Amino acid sequence: QVQLVESGGGLVQPGGSLRLSCAASGTIFSIYAMGWYRQAPGKQRELVAAIRSGGSTNYADSAKGRFTISRDNAKNTVYLQMNSLKPEDTANYYCNAFISKTGLGYNEYWGQGTQVTVSS
Repeated sequence: QVQLVESGGGLVQPGGSLRLSCAASGTIFSIYAMGWYRQAPGKQRELVAAIRSGGSTNYADSAKGRFTISRDNAKNTVYLQMNSLKPEDTANYYCNAFISKTGLGYNEYWGQGTQVTVSS
């Protein structure tokens, strides 16, 4: 069994910062990629940022220059540092990971989500 557990969401004022964390646990042989998606009410889930095992990253245009994704491979943990937050960043943020339990292929896993609300 593999679990992704997110933390770090909350209420922040516009211009503020938050750091999200997501730890993977369970039977893990390797992790190819980890990332963050978000879903606002009435909208589709969208990619915010992702990081691969080699360290390469990609960001949504809305996140570039404000958000930074990083990864601690020893802890199977991914972080999302969010700065200069805007009200339009308000959403439920979901951790995503491609994990191999046996070394014979990767499966996709999702966390339960953590709410980020940007409001004055």
